[in-house]
Amino acid sequence: MSVEIKKLGDANFEQELSQVTGPVLIDFWAEWCGPCKQMNPVLDQLAEEIGDTATIAKVNVDESPSLAGKFGVQSLPTFLVYKDGEVVKRHSGVTNKDALKALLA
Repeated sequence: MSVEIKKLGDANFEQELSQVTGPVLIDFWAEWCGPCKQMNPVLDQLAEEIGDTATIAKVNVDESPSLAGKFGVQSLPTFLVYKDGEVVKRHSGVTNKDALKALLA
């Protein structure tokens, strides 16, 4: 079973997150970012492992620069854990699946 990774942008960010229960790991990334591409298989594996206990979402900073600015994203990739309408944890840079899983705990 494939677990969907949500794609968020300016138009659907608030609406999508308001429908989610539990923590959301948001990956701020860009198409041209090598380290971001390196994280894609890690995020896919994490999505399979966590199932519906948490949500994984991606924001393309080139398509939604205002969201990157709103959350103070200065380097890519940046991961935010969003829960109950606010950012509760953050990590910048390439990391492993276990570290991302720990962010969601």
